[in-house]
Amino acid sequence: MSHGMWLGFKEAIEYVSLQKEVRVLILTGQGDRAFSAGADITEFPITYESEITTSAYNNAVRNAQDALAKLSVPTIAEIRGICFGGGCGLALHCDLRFVSTSLRFAITPARLGLAYSFQDTARLVSLVGPAFAKDILMSGRVIEAQEALNIGLVNRVVEKDKLNSVVSKYAAYLGAMSKTSISIAKETIESISRGDISPSPELKSAFDATFSGSDFAEGYAAFLEKRSPKFQ
Repeated sequence: MSHGMWLGFKEAIEYVSLQKEVRVLILTGQGDRAFSAGADITEFPITYESEITTSAYNNAVRNAQDALAKLSVPTIAEIRGICFGGGCGLALHCDLRFVSTSLRFAITPARLGLAYSFQDTARLVSLVGPAFAKDILMSGRVIEAQEALNIGLVNRVVEKDKLNSVVSKYAAYLGAMSKTSISIAKETIESISRGDISPSPELKSAFDATFSGSDFAEGYAAFLEKRSPKFQ
């Protein structure tokens, strides 16, 4: 991924965040070969020419990933084939990762003499724990689908020709849930993952408001009437 792609990605996520009809976001690569092969190495002489250009690139990556992580709707990375470098960072910042059996996942700064960012490392550790994170980062080795599932890096492994169908059905299922409930669940989990031991005033207020909210009224009515809820 190039510097320009990271800037454009942030803009795209900000646009999605304003679309009230969007209930789930699915990220995927073009074709079956790769989700993302990572950074555009041909840009390195320009990207890392000076402290200023290096900082600008790293900020673009961080801002794009932050925008993705803060999106209120569920995000699913639908991954086929190669997921290396910067592509791993994108996948780690999604809520869920559904992958094909062809997955090849690798974080390779150790092969280049670079370091993985604190932000991305924190995401990795939260998923797989310190021991597996050390293995992945220190070796730069390729992780295939079944191992990725076993260590908690991904949520599901699906045959390549069925992946899109499985992701689409699951996204539709999530889309029928309460957007308010999902948004608060995401914020709560993020808060706990950061090490917070109590909710922020804003998060507590959002939690309290659900008991008088329209989604709860609809969900409760649907339960009593033995029908599926129709959340706004």
